[in-house]
Amino acid sequence: MSRMAWSFLALTLMSGLLAFTGPVESGLEVTLTKGAACLFGTGFFFALLVGRRFKFDPVLR
Repeated sequence: MSRMAWSFLALTLMSGLLAFTGPVESGLEVTLTKGAACLFGTGFFFALLVGRRFKFDPVLR
């Protein structure tokens, strides 16, 4: 995995953990952290796709 994918994975895990372990009565903060987790998860998915699509071929044919 690329560094960008690792960073998006870490951000997704941190915001997801914060969303699901935070206080229940604060609705706006929970909504924002869940939204951030979805956004970072999408970024992680696209970083994985881009990382797999562009492979370096050292043999030029």
